[in-house]
Amino acid sequence: MVHKFYKNSKTDKIFWIDTPDREGEWLFSFDKKKVYNMFRDYPDKLSAEEKQIFDEENPYWRDFFSDRQ
Repeated sequence: MVHKFYKNSKTDKIFWIDTPDREGEWLFSFDKKKVYNMFRDYPDKLSAEEKQIFDEENPYWRDFFSDRQ
């Protein structure tokens, strides 16, 4: 599967993956190699550094998942 990666901002470290054919799936990556599914993998499968980056760049989702902290 070929992924189309994009960033919300030029300064972001997270790459989001365009999945127009799959409603409700939010995929992201830090290196364009390992892909995370936000609803399945956050925060447990992220390293401490990755979680910190994710939380800083995505305060809405950090707050949304506050019960998982």
